[in-house]
Amino acid sequence: MTTESRTGPGPRDRFRAQVREEVKAAALRQLADGGPEALSLNAVAKQLGMTGPALYRYFANRDSLLTELVVDAYETLAATLARAAGTPAGDGAERLAAVVRAYRDWARTEPHRYRLLFRAPFKGYDAHSTRLVDAAQRAMNVVLNVANALTSPDAAVPEDSRDQVQEWMKRRGVEDVPPAVASRTVLLWAHLHGLASLEIEDNFASMGIDPGPLYEAAAGEFTHGV
Repeated sequence: MTTESRTGPGPRDRFRAQVREEVKAAALRQLADGGPEALSLNAVAKQLGMTGPALYRYFANRDSLLTELVVDAYETLAATLARAAGTPAGDGAERLAAVVRAYRDWARTEPHRYRLLFRAPFKGYDAHSTRLVDAAQRAMNVVLNVANALTSPDAAVPEDSRDQVQEWMKRRGVEDVPPAVASRTVLLWAHLHGLASLEIEDNFASMGIDPGPLYEAAAGEFTHGV
């Protein structure tokens, strides 16, 4: 056993991890300024005072850097929703409302990261790789767990989607969740995603509409429809 393995990461590994975080932070600034199309490893390297070849020792290409940013964003979103779901006070309906508000707040606070999760960033990038789908599932699982405490397992599931929902649950390892819960949760997520996508693009602002009550209504409709 080496000294490094006994005592944890050595200076070289810590330095590498620090540089990777600095690269990702610089890349996020590029995303915020110009979207995925603006992401450039050479520009990141210049911003950090590095050469392009030096940066490639930390990320093989733009796709690998982008994947790290997507996974980080999913993990942050999942953690944000989990904190909201863990609110000690309140019943299941209040926990769901807290999760809905947290989803909205994260999208508004991190619009460039939200877009990164739910848009194909550029042609040729595999946005449905196993790693990314697994990362996305962690956020969905938080909502599923909250919804599971609210939805009757005997609630109706549309016949034309029952098999698809059950197959999705099987592929993603979703257990101890009735198909009715999963189906209604997917519907809720689609509703929230539509609202958040419209809001961060200022569509509601141009209409003079405050979307806040629409989110609350989405949570309320889910709760009252159990």
